[in-house]
Amino acid sequence: MTSLSFEDLPVRDDLRGQSPYGAPQAPVPVALNVNENTHPVPDEVVADVVAAVAEALRGVNRYPDREFTELREGFARYLGHGLDASNIWAANGSNEVLQHIMQAFAGPGRTVFGFAPTYSMYPLLARGVGSDWVAGTRGEAFEIDPADAAAQVREARPDVVLLCAPNNPTGTPLPRDVIEAVYDATDGVVVVDEAYAEFSRGAGSALPLLEGRERLVVSRTMSKAFAYAGARVGYLAAHPAFVDALRLVRLPYHLSALTQAAAVAALRHAETMLRTVDDIVAQRDRIAAGLADLGYAVYPSGANFVLFAGVPDPRAMFSALRERGILIRDIGIPGHLRVTAGTVEESTLFLEAMADLTP
Repeated sequence: MTSLSFEDLPVRDDLRGQSPYGAPQAPVPVALNVNENTHPVPDEVVADVVAAVAEALRGVNRYPDREFTELREGFARYLGHGLDASNIWAANGSNEVLQHIMQAFAGPGRTVFGFAPTYSMYPLLARGVGSDWVAGTRGEAFEIDPADAAAQVREARPDVVLLCAPNNPTGTPLPRDVIEAVYDATDGVVVVDEAYAEFSRGAGSALPLLEGRERLVVSRTMSKAFAYAGARVGYLAAHPAFVDALRLVRLPYHLSALTQAAAVAALRHAETMLRTVDDIVAQRDRIAAGLADLGYAVYPSGANFVLFAGVPDPRAMFSALRERGILIRDIGIPGHLRVTAGTVEESTLFLEAMADLTP
């Protein structure tokens, strides 16, 4: 077969020269690079999920509930704030949730805005639907000032604004006054991506702001706090009319019967599933303190990871850690690296390796 790259095919012009999303995947003993929950799903929950999926298999010859009603009801109960199933949407991971939003409210000739550095999938999702991506700026410590944020949004006049709360890859919490200022500054859709919300302490969710703001959306995932990354389940809360718009772009029966069953079962055990959050937050804070003791500049984090600066050669440090069987993330910010909070044992191995590698 002749050598061929996708650039040789009649691919869209606006996709030429772009790179796909990709975090390194390698069989290492300590993987702390993609912000997974490093604690396995508890055995008691596994048993219930397996039973639920087995029961769903009995009817898998039929299409699943297209409206995934039971799952939406479960998410509404979990989120609270007076929400019901009509306020909820779900898909195969929060990335697909965001993609549905892009398909419905962005597209060719439209603009998507976010404050950089932020989640690297945002520009890819925007460009994937033919939209222009506009990157705003943050402060020196990656914070966002409400007045400055509103001014940037008014100037950009975006159709969709993506706010990562807390922000990935920096961990920066997002105060509600920033969300309110941005919402008031645009006629477009404002999405608050709360993938790491359960790890925030005292930051506050944007869910209370939904009332009276029909263009505001709060996106969540089961991948992080629920330790369900491999199950691929994301969801959002919004005005029912907004949810209706997403039905125009979703694929038929986009959530399989097995996915729905596994997610509904996990939600029945929400309290058990979230028991690891306190442990992860403790390890996050322990890593932050340990890195600070080694002389690194550590940024405040409301997520399950830590961004730190003062690394003379991030690529060299990344490689040296990988040689020791520890995988973290070089996010492309000069002098910075990011590490996920692991188990006690994983966090210890990381901190010991950093102590050995730090001059």
